[in-house]
Amino acid sequence: MMKRAIELAESVRGTTSPNPWVGCVIEPGGFEGATQPPGGAHAEVVALAAAGPAARGSTLYTTLEPCAHVGRTGPCVEAIVRAGVRRVVAALEDPDPQVRGRGLAALREAGVEVEVGEAAAAVRDQLAPYIKHRTTGRPWVVLKLAATLDGRTAAPDGSSRWITGEEARRDAHRLRAGSDAVVVGAGTARADDPELTVRSVPATRQPLRVVIGEAPPLARVRPALEVSGAPEAILDQLGAMGVLQAVIEGGPTVAGEFHRAGLVDRYVLYLAPAFLGGDDGRPVLAGPGAAAVEGAWRGRIVSVQRLGDDLRVEVAP
Repeated sequence: MMKRAIELAESVRGTTSPNPWVGCVIEPGGFEGATQPPGGAHAEVVALAAAGPAARGSTLYTTLEPCAHVGRTGPCVEAIVRAGVRRVVAALEDPDPQVRGRGLAALREAGVEVEVGEAAAAVRDQLAPYIKHRTTGRPWVVLKLAATLDGRTAAPDGSSRWITGEEARRDAHRLRAGSDAVVVGAGTARADDPELTVRSVPATRQPLRVVIGEAPPLARVRPALEVSGAPEAILDQLGAMGVLQAVIEGGPTVAGEFHRAGLVDRYVLYLAPAFLGGDDGRPVLAGPGAAAVEGAWRGRIVSVQRLGDDLRVEVAP
C-alpha cells in the first residue's frame, strides 16, 4: 500500500510546490489520492472523498504526516477523525515547523492507531527537496551538465548545440518539469539565448526562469527573475519565494561557483560519445580546481542510465 502511495506522490511531483507531493491509499477498497496543486485538497482528503462511508474502520496509508493546522485548506487530521479511520500508517513525520509531530499527536489523542516509518528511506529520498526547504529555507539544488567524454561543455567558439542526442535532451526537459526554477548565468543567456521552458515532455506549469546577472533586452529567457550576489544569498532568495527545487543549467562559471561553495545536492551529467579534443574547449566547471589529486572532490554515483547514444550519470555529494 505504501509503495502505491509513493507512486501516486510521484505522479504529481512538480505540481504541488510549495506544498509537498504526497500520496495516500485507504484500505480496504484501494481508494487513492494525491496532493492537488496549491489551494487544492491534500492527498488524504482526496482519498477520503473517494472512499466516502467506506473509510470508517479503515487503514489510511500516507507518505507524509497528515497536517493539523489550517492553511489554504482545512486540517487533514480533522477529516481523518471525522471519517472514522481506525489506523494511520505514515512514512515520515513532516519537518514543517507548523506540523512536525502535531498531526500524529492529534490522531493519537483522538484514538486513532498510528504507525510511522514504513518505507521511510524511499519517501525521504522522494521528498528530499521539500525536506531541505523546510529545514534550511533553501531549495534542493540540481546541477545539470551536458559534456563530451573529454569533459567539454562547449567548443572554443562557445557553440554547444547539440552535444547530446534527442533522448538526453528530452530527459533534461523532464528534469525542468520537476523543478520550480531553472537557473543560468547571464553569459549563457547571451551566448545560447535559451528559452528555459519545458517543451519535449508534458508539463502542467513552467518553472521560474532565473538569470544570474542581467539578461539581454530581447533574450528569449524573458520574462525572467534577474538576481545577483553570492550563491548562498541567491538560494535564500529563491527559498523565500517557495522554490523547493532549482536546476542550474549553466554555464561553467556558475556551475563552478555553486560546486566550490558546496551548494549542489545532485549532479546530473549527460555524457555524449564525442571528443572535442585539445585543451581549449569549455570545461564542465570553470574556475580554480584542486591543486593535487588528493584534493579532488569525490561523490557517490546514484545511477547510470543509457539514453540513446548518451549516458545519464547522477552523482550525490
